[in-house]
Amino acid sequence: MSVQHAVDSSTRPDTRSTIRELLLERGALTAADIGRELGLTAAGVRRHLDHLVEAGEVEATRTRPAGTRGRPARAFQVTATGRNTARHGYDHLAVEALTALRRIGGSAAVTEFARERVRSVIGHVRPAEGPHDVERAATDIAVALSEAGYASSVEDAGRGLQICQHHCPVWNVASRFPELCEAEQEVVSEIVGTHVQRLATIAGGNCACTTNIPTGTVTAEDLAATIPAPAGASASAPTAERTVR
Repeated sequence: MSVQHAVDSSTRPDTRSTIRELLLERGALTAADIGRELGLTAAGVRRHLDHLVEAGEVEATRTRPAGTRGRPARAFQVTATGRNTARHGYDHLAVEALTALRRIGGSAAVTEFARERVRSVIGHVRPAEGPHDVERAATDIAVALSEAGYASSVEDAGRGLQICQHHCPVWNVASRFPELCEAEQEVVSEIVGTHVQRLATIAGGNCACTTNIPTGTVTAEDLAATIPAPAGASASAPTAERTVR
């Protein structure tokens, strides 16, 4: 792509929206990433990012590429305000429909709808055949979610894996109907064959939906680290291990 084409692209009035949509689909990206993806000059990207940050639609963060040890790069991600700006026009209709469903069939009807919906997205993923197969199942779930517009990835979290969804097409509806998030967590748990924990959701105001999948072994020290010790209690803890399956 020529420099002239890049300069022209960077001055189009819709470029700002294109950058916002790219961040919605891909999650946090550096200015260099955006420039390479869209064929824009560095100056053009920075100018649009400055406007988006000033408008509160994008915020700067720090990210370290997987497998690297260097200083985290400055990246940009969409805020709740940015998601509101770009949200789908069908949100209001979906909220009305689910409200009517709850009124007619009760909460159980909404829950069943939510389960059927998430199964239509990831229900085809082959369940894990054991602890050794959890990573494969998690990766397949992330691929299926990405194909449905959730821009998902799997990340190593030490003694576990995390499925990170950088975009949620229904986040605005899910903020009113948490059954959508709860059903997704249940179906993910069924597929990976172990309890999973939802750490964050876009519907709850976070920049990504994060689901933790425990793997390997968890020591009593690991568990104790998450629970405040009683006053006067010893800081030491047993080191017996249990395998999470």
